Amino acid sequence: MEKKPESNLRWWVLFTVIIGTFLGRLDQTVVNLAMPKMIDAFSITITAAGWIATAYILANAVFVPIWGKLGDTIGRKKVYILGFSIFIFGSALAGLAWNLTSMIVFRIIQAVAASADYPTAMAILAVTFSEGKERAQALGIWSSSFATATVFGPLIGGPLIDNFGWRSIFLVNIPVGIAGIFMAMRFIKESKAKVAATYFDWWGAMALGGFLSALVLVLDQGLSWGWLSVPSLICYFFIVALFAAFIRIEHKVKEPIVDLKFFKIPPFVNALLNSFIVFMAMMGAMFLLPIFAQTFLGYTATQTGYLFIPMALTMVVMAYLGGTLAGKVESRFVIFAGTIVAGIGMFMFVGLDPRSTALDVMIPLSVMAAGLGFGMAQRTNIVASVVNPDEIGVASSVLALVRNVAGAFGIAIFGTILSNATYGNIFSISRYSHLFSAGASAVKEFAALVELKAQVSAYSNVFFVAAVVIIIGAIPVLFLKIKNERTDIKVQVE
Repeated sequence: MEKKPESNLRWWVLFTVIIGTFLGRLDQTVVNLAMPKMIDAFSITITAAGWIATAYILANAVFVPIWGKLGDTIGRKKVYILGFSIFIFGSALAGLAWNLTSMIVFRIIQAVAASADYPTAMAILAVTFSEGKERAQALGIWSSSFATATVFGPLIGGPLIDNFGWRSIFLVNIPVGIAGIFMAMRFIKESKAKVAATYFDWWGAMALGGFLSALVLVLDQGLSWGWLSVPSLICYFFIVALFAAFIRIEHKVKEPIVDLKFFKIPPFVNALLNSFIVFMAMMGAMFLLPIFAQTFLGYTATQTGYLFIPMALTMVVMAYLGGTLAGKVESRFVIFAGTIVAGIGMFMFVGLDPRSTALDVMIPLSVMAAGLGFGMAQRTNIVASVVNPDEIGVASSVLALVRNVAGAFGIAIFGTILSNATYGNIFSISRYSHLFSAGASAVKEFAALVELKAQVSAYSNVFFVAAVVIIIGAIPVLFLKIKNERTDIKVQVE
């Protein structure tokens, strides 16, 4: 039976899934702030603490497509509530962790659960908001909650950690999560694919999981290991072997976990390509910006979070405005314009130095957010519009997967660029600098100034490359054409 959700309830559905998305992303952000406290509590090294984040990223990436397929098969509401429930359980355990091993295990539980949110939430919204323009607005506002959570991480996490300890960032998820579950039970209508699945592609899921694990692991640890080290080379081998196995399995299996026919749809591929390039540049550069603010501008973690408030507000507003253009202006023109503006915003960071003010950071962030938000609704809506309604969950999981991998690529690539540029700048600056004193203090100050100049210039190099990459990311969008974009999505509603 088909049933359209009541008008006054549709926006409650949007608010409900935003809570889940916001909470999952917020949890990932605030944990980085708590790392120093965890290091002291567990008496571990910084390198060992890095595995807390790495384990989360790995588990999250691996399980996204699995949840997406299960949602289409057994019901998106069921999977959404199940994931939310496990996330609350994992949060409670993480808040009680007693050593590094227990924390890694509990963070994996959290990540597995959090990975259920994106594909199921997007599918729920796509079938709840059946009218094209309204659906684009809803998906845009929901997508912007990712950036909002990133911004509010330091604002919420900083005071919690300072006043209640690092365990509070996990325990606070419990009451908010319980409220989210009750809202999901009340407002979300069950939906799933019309044709019931009779087989789950476990072999494909394992091959994909292994491939993603090796890929994300080398991207996360490659810089510290060395890109040509033995561990990295082992990862490269498994990446190639498992990816080839995955493609072979998906071609032969009756009901693949990721239907490769998606990649024969030009708008789908172009939207993914644009998303990958833009998110790679954005996540890579944005990973480094808080470090710059705290290292060279002298800001605390909470003060750094304040810098991102205009970005979050701008992205939400522009995501809504971009969604209102659905059906009025071709998606490719909206996304192209937004991508160009985002590139301009990124380019504005090139001139940052230790004398920069808060406005010098907030204005470029707002410009970049305006561009990203403007095209965000259209990007997400395209993925929901060009695939079969029965496969929205799987298609959205592919989009989530692309964005996660793009973020890992961005952090790895731009971290490497920063490191290499710093060393290169040190030699270059030293070659053309002269010291007219032989005193020990003068030599020490000279070396410190050279290193400072080299690091600041290296950040400029990263932001410049990121801006160029974003501008290049606008090109595929020009070839994005949807001949008969659907304005409604019919699904089975129970």
